Amino acid sequence: MKRMRLPLIALAAAGALALSACASGAGEAPSEETTTPVAEPTFEAGTTMAALNEAGTITIGTKFDQPLFGLMGPTGVPEGFDVEIGKLIASELGIDEDNIEWKEAVSANREPFIQNGEVDIVIATYTINDKRKEVVSFAGPYYLAGQSILVLADNDDIENEDDLVGQPVCSVTGSTPAAKLAEIGAEPVLTDTYSNCLEPLRTGQVVAVSTDNVILAGLAAQNEGEFKVVGKPFTEEPYGIGLALDDTDFRMWINDVLEKIYEDGRYEEAWNKTAGTVLPFVSPPTPDRY
Repeated sequence: MKRMRLPLIALAAAGALALSACASGAGEAPSEETTTPVAEPTFEAGTTMAALNEAGTITIGTKFDQPLFGLMGPTGVPEGFDVEIGKLIASELGIDEDNIEWKEAVSANREPFIQNGEVDIVIATYTINDKRKEVVSFAGPYYLAGQSILVLADNDDIENEDDLVGQPVCSVTGSTPAAKLAEIGAEPVLTDTYSNCLEPLRTGQVVAVSTDNVILAGLAAQNEGEFKVVGKPFTEEPYGIGLALDDTDFRMWINDVLEKIYEDGRYEEAWNKTAGTVLPFVSPPTPDRY
């Protein structure tokens, strides 16, 4: 059921009391202060925005195992930059964050979740590329990452991607970093989540973990002193918001929201309280309105 937002009326009645024999004794007239209500957003009938606003809820796919961007918190709600972007989009739909349903989206199931309608959008360190755009649409990009390398803290043998050739390197099934590892001649060792790569790295089953630099920075920060990120990023990974193929109105609307939060400071605020605790703020890229 759609919730209605009503004006909040604060009544302040002040009765003046005589403080001395010389006071007039007349009391102050009651005053009334009104708070301006938040305008309920309106959308064209038949659009995804209108349907979500009417339902009062949205289902968002995100990662549950990636510090800084999407990590399941102790309260049972995920935390991170991607999560905050999801909350901002929901708020522009008139949906309270308590009415967001978060669904874990690992790299391999992001497209199926969108295609099957299991989620309304996916915000999950989701790189935009032409192959994926054949089956889903993307708003954004809202962040530009790059593939890098995580090794044990005492490993001085691996300095860049050239040192991965012929070596076992952990990444995630269905990810663009996994495809890039095969392309450069490394031996990809694949699992379903990046956190599952850490134990093989600890035990020497792989020499490195490779994915986007921001994901690796989060893993290193979460396990202080165990790992380090080496080398410069060797790819560009534009993060987008995945949604149903050909839902142009919704895609354009999300792009409008992104530009709005860039301008009013909410994007930077979301960054600073999540990924910004480890990584410097970088101005966001311009959304691609293809």
